[in-house]
Amino acid sequence: MLKARKFGVLYISYDGILEPLGQSQVLAYLKSLAVDRRVYLISFEKGVDWAEASERERAREVIVDSGIVWYPLRYHRWPSAFATAWDILCGLVLALWLVQSKRLKIVHARSYVPSVIALGLKYLAGVRFLFDMRGFWADERVDGGLWSRSGRLYRVAKWFERRFLLNADHVVSLTSAALREMQRFDYLQGRMPPVSIIPTCADLTRFSPTFHKRTGKPFVLGYVGTVGTWYLFDEAVACFKQLCRLRADALFLILNRGEHPFIRQRLAAAGVQDGAVELLATNHADVPYQIARMDAGIFFIKPVFSKQASAPTKLAEFLGCGVPCLSNEGVGDMAQVLEGDKVGVALKSFDLISMDTALEQLLRLVDDPNIRQRCVVTAEKHFSLKEGVARYRGIYEQLDGKV
Repeated sequence: MLKARKFGVLYISYDGILEPLGQSQVLAYLKSLAVDRRVYLISFEKGVDWAEASERERAREVIVDSGIVWYPLRYHRWPSAFATAWDILCGLVLALWLVQSKRLKIVHARSYVPSVIALGLKYLAGVRFLFDMRGFWADERVDGGLWSRSGRLYRVAKWFERRFLLNADHVVSLTSAALREMQRFDYLQGRMPPVSIIPTCADLTRFSPTFHKRTGKPFVLGYVGTVGTWYLFDEAVACFKQLCRLRADALFLILNRGEHPFIRQRLAAAGVQDGAVELLATNHADVPYQIARMDAGIFFIKPVFSKQASAPTKLAEFLGCGVPCLSNEGVGDMAQVLEGDKVGVALKSFDLISMDTALEQLLRLVDDPNIRQRCVVTAEKHFSLKEGVARYRGIYEQLDGKV
């Protein structure tokens, strides 16, 4: 019996491959997916990242060695709406040429801006459209204070969201909570597309625990990534101050790129002593080593509508390294994972009494001799890159059969 033909895939990402997110949530997947299928990658690279010649060439070597064909385009930032429209036009012209010249039949669009390009390709060239939605992006812009819910940009983005969901041949959602919301949309009643749940995964061969014997001092509470938009950094700082009352030796280890002046200002405003903080700008390759230094991780996200569709990458990375987490309720499926698998604490409110209670629970978890192994098992169950790749590969094979 003849095997079904495997068509090439055009993957479009508005996140740059040279960014940490591009490394962990695009390239990590594509390296495995390209093993048995030709992958063409269009990404939009920011000028500051492109200027790092050594990192750019390192990424290019990895991409070439993986058999991926990379077409980097420049990301334009200003003026916002016109810059995005220009990027979409440039991406559509390049993507249409690739689809026609390489005879591509499947377009995998990561989030909303690439999906505008993919929707155009579906109309113009009849490709199969995989809408990898990553979350309710338009609502994230509102919840993050970037757009007004009554504004034109929001209305346009929601119009496109409707078209994506109605025209997609397959949809990927990060959480079951987001799927439940979509199932309530009036326009999808009786018209629901096929949906797969694939949370943000981590390469657990990289994000793995180092079972070294800790001295117990200092107690290292870790924070990884951005502190802006919908992340509640002031609340995380307040929680660290409460931790210092329980553990006088507590150290706040913060891994962040590009926001150090703001971080220092917020720490100073809260009265956190400089000696209790280690603030590092680390590259993606060094993140697992730094997480391995931590006793526990912390991050809080605004519990707003759009965050029901979020699965923070850092949760997978913390747990993969055997590090329990303190976070909050109202964000995707996160509370169920933390509390259900006993690998962390989901804060219910941000008052000091609730923080103290949550921190005491966290300290008890850290003292549990089985906690690291339990975190690893949970990461493998929910956030394994290997499992995520297998699910994407299955979707591609389904779309092969529709061509």
